[in-house]
Formats: sequence, structure tokens, C-alpha cells
Amino acid sequence: MTQGSQNNGPRQQFGDLAPALAGYSEDVLFGQVWENPDLSARERSLVTVASLITSGATEQLAFHLGRARENGVSDTELIETITHLAFYAGWPKAMSALTVARTVLTSS
Repeated sequence: MTQGSQNNGPRQQFGDLAPALAGYSEDVLFGQVWENPDLSARERSLVTVASLITSGATEQLAFHLGRARENGVSDTELIETITHLAFYAGWPKAMSALTVARTVLTSS
């Protein structure tokens, strides 16, 4: 995890409620999986953002849009990803993703 995301990591957010899941999130997902060199952090971010959009998981999308930017994905590329997925995931999911993107991309 990046330094900024560690301050608000799963252990801090959910460790009291679900310590095992919070630990797996930090140690396995953001540790082992995200650090595996077979895909770059940039590629993992694009895959993750696309997955969240297609599944309609907008609660996690805000965090991962910010992380994608940290990993070198441009705002233009993120908007194009959402636009492209409108045709594959559905218009409502793309519009929901744009609502989140507007907040994330215009807040910094």
C-alpha cells in the first residue's frame, strides 16, 4: 500500500470489526498480490478500476481511482475506461462510475 493509503488502511478502518479480513486485505491483497511484479501497479489499477465499474462496486471505486492516479493512470485514461465500459458493463454502471469520478478527479 502507498504511504497515503496506509493511514486509512483496512486494519484502521475495519480491524475492530473484522480483524482477519482487514489483515488479509493488507497483507495478502495489498501486500503479496499488488506487489507481484508480473503486472505493474499501473496495470493492476486499470484492471481493478474496470472490475469495480463492471461489478457496480462504487464504494471502493473512489479509493481505487485515486490509487490509479498515484500509479500513473491519467484522468483522461480513467474517463476513457469508464466510457469504454459503458458499452460492455452497461450505461447505468458507467454513469454511476462517472459520478464517483467527478468527485475524485475534481477534488485535487
